[in-house]
Amino acid sequence: MLAMEGKAMKMGIIGVGSVGSAIAMAAASRARVREVVLVDRNRARAKAVATDMHYGEALSPLVTIRDGDYVDLADAGLAVITAGINEKAGGATDRSDPAGRLRLLDANVAVFRDIVPRLVKAAPQAVIVVATDPPEPLADVARHLAGHDRIVDAGTYLDSLRFRLHIAERLGVGPDSVEANVVGEHGTSSVFLWSSARIGGMPVRELLGRRKIEFATFRKDVEQDVRFANITIIEGIGASQYGIGMVCARIAEVILGDERAVFPVGSYNPRFGTTVSLPSIVGRQGVIEVLEPEMSDDERQGLERGAARLRETVGKYLSR
Repeated sequence: MLAMEGKAMKMGIIGVGSVGSAIAMAAASRARVREVVLVDRNRARAKAVATDMHYGEALSPLVTIRDGDYVDLADAGLAVITAGINEKAGGATDRSDPAGRLRLLDANVAVFRDIVPRLVKAAPQAVIVVATDPPEPLADVARHLAGHDRIVDAGTYLDSLRFRLHIAERLGVGPDSVEANVVGEHGTSSVFLWSSARIGGMPVRELLGRRKIEFATFRKDVEQDVRFANITIIEGIGASQYGIGMVCARIAEVILGDERAVFPVGSYNPRFGTTVSLPSIVGRQGVIEVLEPEMSDDERQGLERGAARLRETVGKYLSR
């Protein structure tokens, strides 16, 4: 806790919709942040959420939750941006649409052009965590607007957790025993790293062979469940919020506590000329180092194709 004392223990959440509220609740429940400031263009909404959670603060005595404006983000160690059009409102819930979350980019770039300069003016030293879809292109836009590299997007962290869970459930092990990552884009071009997926050090593919489970069918079923998990959730409750809330709360505590934990998140990668998600060492300044995992030739080519697509897509906005 000593590393988290003082200014670094303050975080802001910009956008207090379903995802922003879920992040705030997860952060408060984990009790690893001292102050959470909720900022929303609808101040009444931010105040209502803060007030509602305020009544439970006695159960998390180290946490103060309040509504505020950008000026109240001064001295925050990080700010999470969740504001923007979500998948349901933006019409990005068609499983057959190759654009996927990229369909939301036009509307959400406009939102970021309003938010990011105001955030940077109020909290110039804060790490910015992008949780709005599509996260990788919007992280590039945020980096351009902020003028610094302390930009992290939640990227494929949640995809990787879903990947591990679906493998674990099918093979009858705990998800924390599965080492498997999804890289590239939190979207239709994401790459599942089956070549490095392991359980207890044993390659998943080898374990499947031992149990006489056909790999191609297993792979297809797992990838389909992971790729469309968000749409399935949206069809049931209108927004995919709780998983990403827990993920962003974890990212926040790793940054504020300078934990140097490793998980797949997005950051600008000079090699690809755009933001992509890869396993990364994360600490006080955001992404400290990117670790490139073992990949097959097909997986590496998939990552490169996805990065090229992202680079081309976001380039249209950065040149304006």
